[in-house]
Amino acid sequence: MNLIRGKIRWLLIFWMFVISAISYLDRMNISIAIHPIEQAFHLDDIEFGWVFSAWVIGYALFQAPSGRMADRFGPRRILALGTIWWAVFTALTPLVPSNFRGSLIVLLAVRFLLGVGESVVYPASNRLVASWIPSGERGIANGLIFAGVGAGAGITPRLIVYLLLNYDWRWSFGISALIGMAAGVIWFWIARDKPQQHPWASVEETSYIEAGLPKRGSQQSGRPLAWQTILSSRNVWAITSSYFCYGYVAYIFFTWFFRYLNGVRGLNLKSSSYYGMLPFIAMAICSPLGGWISDRMVVRYGDRRGRCAVASGSMALAAVFVALGTHAHDVRIASVVLAGGAGALYLAQSAFWSVSSGIAGHSAGSVSGVMNMGNQIGGAVTASLTPVIAKHFGWGASFVVAAALCVLGSLLWLLVDPAKELVCESKTLTGSSVGADIALSGGE
Repeated sequence: MNLIRGKIRWLLIFWMFVISAISYLDRMNISIAIHPIEQAFHLDDIEFGWVFSAWVIGYALFQAPSGRMADRFGPRRILALGTIWWAVFTALTPLVPSNFRGSLIVLLAVRFLLGVGESVVYPASNRLVASWIPSGERGIANGLIFAGVGAGAGITPRLIVYLLLNYDWRWSFGISALIGMAAGVIWFWIARDKPQQHPWASVEETSYIEAGLPKRGSQQSGRPLAWQTILSSRNVWAITSSYFCYGYVAYIFFTWFFRYLNGVRGLNLKSSSYYGMLPFIAMAICSPLGGWISDRMVVRYGDRRGRCAVASGSMALAAVFVALGTHAHDVRIASVVLAGGAGALYLAQSAFWSVSSGIAGHSAGSVSGVMNMGNQIGGAVTASLTPVIAKHFGWGASFVVAAALCVLGSLLWLLVDPAKELVCESKTLTGSSVGADIALSGGE
């Protein structure tokens, strides 16, 4: 225990990295096992796109409610509940019978509910960051959490292919569920909502954290922001719209990249499992790297350059890689170039979450939930739209559309002011606005 005393915040960030990785194992295993599942359920690519989208729609719709629950009940309980929920529905996926007429509908429902359970992960983690991480460390903290995305997505192809070759596709879901359940139990044991509540946190660490948190006026009481205040903010809309573009691009890698290598470019299953890891390795490296760069630039140049300029430049760079990737004749070179695009995209990741927690304070879960809903809607669109574009215009066109959205997402960061905090003015806390906010938050 003495080894981690004074570093409890980083223990919690590390375990959020683990939960982040496992959540991507649970959501991506289906994209690796796509061929045997399509055969079992007699689906084509477009129908399987609906299966991808069902998960993303459930995940997207419950981002804001999950964030508000994390603000209201704390990230410790909400994350523990979420891990149990998604473990159950991960385990139910292979139990859906495939030999009756309504099997696709049941599969869609299970995937939708799995998305609902996983929706708590990042809004709750952002609420944790808002309470535990000083402002100057939020870039690297968020970068480490989202490195779990790359780590989980990178490990998934090798693990699932091993299970496919040696056992059965159903095994991959059962093992993923058990891993998720174990991570949730450990989280509930080691986590607390605030430093002052943690028996392992030293007085020195608690004082250091408190000194580094943003000093806020009306939000010191801990009252969640009214939804009217959140949804009327230009900052929130700009970040959410940019994150929609980000999500559209990221989900091409999470849903269709393995199929692109294996089914379109002709790599065999084993080679695809190796080259399919490259974008996610790039994400795992570039997410904390982008956070570190952003923190250093904030110290030197301020929030606008440190957060907004890094995010805008990274997304613009990603557009170049993604646009060029499919033009490579050799599939291995194409994999490397596209992986560069995924890495450049993830240089921007921590900026979204650092800015949303910075402007929202005690409502970081709610605001980041709204923001991440935009990201997931982008993912739902790409999951279904990518095979349609590919069918009519070719796979190259699918990646060009993604590159164009990278450019748009980059430009939207020019509208963001990270110094403009969201504040509940008295006029937004009267009448029906208060009633709606209390109803959504479960009361004060």
